[in-house]
Amino acid sequence: MDANGALKHKVEAYNLSAASENKIHDDVVAKQFGFQGGLVPGVEVYAYMMNPAVRHFGPAWLESGRAECRLLKPVYDGHQAVVTAEPDGDNGLALKVESAGILCATGTASMDGETPTPSPQSYSTAPLPDYAARPDAAPETLGDDLVLGTFEQHMDPAEQAQYLIDVREPLTLYAEEKIVHPGWVLRMANRALSMNVKLGPWMHVGSKVRNLAPPRYGDTLAARARVARQYEHKGHLFVDIDVLVTRSDGTGLVHIDHTSIYRPRQISQAA
Repeated sequence: MDANGALKHKVEAYNLSAASENKIHDDVVAKQFGFQGGLVPGVEVYAYMMNPAVRHFGPAWLESGRAECRLLKPVYDGHQAVVTAEPDGDNGLALKVESAGILCATGTASMDGETPTPSPQSYSTAPLPDYAARPDAAPETLGDDLVLGTFEQHMDPAEQAQYLIDVREPLTLYAEEKIVHPGWVLRMANRALSMNVKLGPWMHVGSKVRNLAPPRYGDTLAARARVARQYEHKGHLFVDIDVLVTRSDGTGLVHIDHTSIYRPRQISQAA
């Protein structure tokens, strides 16, 4: 905490996805888009942001907290990212991430009020398409209200332990309480999109997250998702997906509104 009462969290950022299918995280391809190098994934920037939120609100935030992040500029591998969390005057926190003096992300965190809990029954499940035969991401394959195939993943304790190292998470409660890190949960929303459609270089640009119950090591999680809307803005093609992450017994754990640029304007211009 600094002299003004703000919480700080400093991280040497690490690009976990340098070898992933999404080449926006590859140095060579990212430079073709005008970036300095491969982008640290937005879900990991969000992971950094949640450290002061949990420090401020305590473990209860993982059970009934809210957060929002807006990703503005890239964070690069090996660069220091500085998260600052300040009281917003309304019992919440205003969050920002800076790197090399540049504002890279903003957001908020708070405890949830009396908002009705989303019903898992209102989120349909569907089979995933064959991975090799996924359709290309396009307006006609990401129609409004389309139910996406349900991505499922077992929360392997060894993978969770490694993730805590990779996101430089100093809080011990995740390992001690066997709670899946918020950054990993947000990855489920990315996979809900990328497992359903074939994407070129693409970017996660923002999320609204509501915690309902903490996912645990050993759980099998499912991302029940639908397309809320897809649209064009400044030449980019965007998609908003509405995701409910559930446990295998159907219990709703985390609700996510997830926004991505699925086709940057550079791709359309090149075509």
